[in-house]
Amino acid sequence: MPFLTSLLLTAAMAATASPAAPQKGSAAAARAPNILFILADDVGQEVLECYGGSSYRTPHINSLARDGMKFHHAYSMPVCHPTRIALMTGRYPVRLNQPAWGSFPAAAESSTFSGILKRSGYATAIAGKWQLALLQRDPQHPQRLGFDQSSLFAWHEGPRYYDPLIWQNGKLRKNLAAHYGPDLYADFLIDFMKQKHEVPFLAYFSMALCHDVTDDLSEPVPFGPGKTRYDNYGEMVRQMDRVVGRLLTALEAAHLRDNTVVIFTTDNGTPKRSIAGVRNGRLYREPVVSLRGGQSIPGGKGNLRDDGTRVPLLVRWPGVTPAGREVNALVDSSDFLPTLLELAGVQPPSDIKLDGHSFAPLLKNQPGRQRSWCYAGLRNRHWVRTQRFKLYQSGKFYDVSKDVKEQHPLRKETADGVTKAALQLLRGALAGLPLKR
Repeated sequence: MPFLTSLLLTAAMAATASPAAPQKGSAAAARAPNILFILADDVGQEVLECYGGSSYRTPHINSLARDGMKFHHAYSMPVCHPTRIALMTGRYPVRLNQPAWGSFPAAAESSTFSGILKRSGYATAIAGKWQLALLQRDPQHPQRLGFDQSSLFAWHEGPRYYDPLIWQNGKLRKNLAAHYGPDLYADFLIDFMKQKHEVPFLAYFSMALCHDVTDDLSEPVPFGPGKTRYDNYGEMVRQMDRVVGRLLTALEAAHLRDNTVVIFTTDNGTPKRSIAGVRNGRLYREPVVSLRGGQSIPGGKGNLRDDGTRVPLLVRWPGVTPAGREVNALVDSSDFLPTLLELAGVQPPSDIKLDGHSFAPLLKNQPGRQRSWCYAGLRNRHWVRTQRFKLYQSGKFYDVSKDVKEQHPLRKETADGVTKAALQLLRGALAGLPLKR
C-alpha cells in the first residue's frame, strides 16, 4: 500500500474511532519514534550493575544506562498484577475497583496505551507474559486491548520457559518441545520490528524473566535440556540480559536504533525466594540475596518498602536523551501511558482522569510539570511518598532517605518545617485517592 494512501486510511479510521481516540491521528504518529518497551519481571534495582549491583553481570542493560537516562526514583506496586493494570491504563488499581488477580476491567479495555496508539496509527505487538486474562478462556483478549500481534505464554496453563505453551495471535503454537520461551518471545518481536511498517511501531516485551517457573500445574514443568533443576535467580538474570541484548542488536542490524525509544523497567522488586527444583515430588525454593555496595540485600517482592517497590527505569533515545544522565524525578507505574502517548504526539483521552504524569519532557530535556508525590498499594495497605518522605494510610510517616527499612516513624510534634510541609502534602495526596477507610 503506498505510504500516502496508508496515512489517509489510518487517519480516516482514527476519525471514526471511539470518543477516547486521540485527535491527532496518523499524521502525528508518522513523525513519531518507534517504541520498544521492556518490562522485566521480579527485578529490583540492586540486581543491575548499572544501579550498583555486583552479584550478576548485566552488560546489555548497562548499555541503556550508559547511552541513555537512568532514573533513581521509579516505583512500582509491590507485586506484578496491579503494576500491569496501572501501566496499561494510566490509573491506579484503586480507581478501577482493585481488579481481581489475573483480570482486567472491561470498562478500561478501550483506553489502554496499546489501544490508543493503535488507533493513532501505530503498529502494535506484545510478547511474553500476559496475566490479565486466562487465554484459554479469552484468546482474543490482547487484541481487544489494542495489540495487532501477540505471542504470550499461557499463564497458569503451561510452562513459560522450556517446552512453553504459547498463544500466538489467539491460537496455540504447536511443536515447541525443546524450545526456550524467552527466545521465542524475542524472535517474535524481532520479526515484528523488522517488518517494513509504514507507520511507527510499539513493541511491548512483557518478559517472563526473572520470575519463577509456573508452579500450579498438575505436573512440574520441565527443567530444560540436560538439567536436574531449574535455573536459579542468577542464571535467569543472565538470560534476561542476553535476551535484551538480542533485541538491541536487532534494532542496530535493522537500522532502527536511531528512531527507537527503548524503555526498560520492571514490575516489582526481587523475589524473596525462587523455585529451585523438585524434591520428593514437590517444588522447593531457595532464598534470593544480592550484593550492592558491599551489602547483602534480600529480595523484597511483596513488601511496600523500597525493596519491593523501588525499581530500575532506563530510557535510551539516541540524539534526544543525554547519554549517561541520571535523574531523581519521581515516576510511578501509572506514568507510562501518558509518557508513551506524548512520545507518539498523541493527546490522552479527554474523558478519563489519569493518575499518571508524562515524563517525556525529561527525556527531551524540556521543562514540564514533574510529580510531587507517587503512590503504591496492595490490598488494604497504601502509601504516598516524595523522594525523601513516605506516608502510609495507617498514619505512619518515615524519612526513608535515612530510614530505608522504615523502623523509626516520625512524630509530628518533633518535626521541623520541611518535614511538616511534606506531611501536609502527602496527607492531601492520600485524601484524594479513593481508599477504603
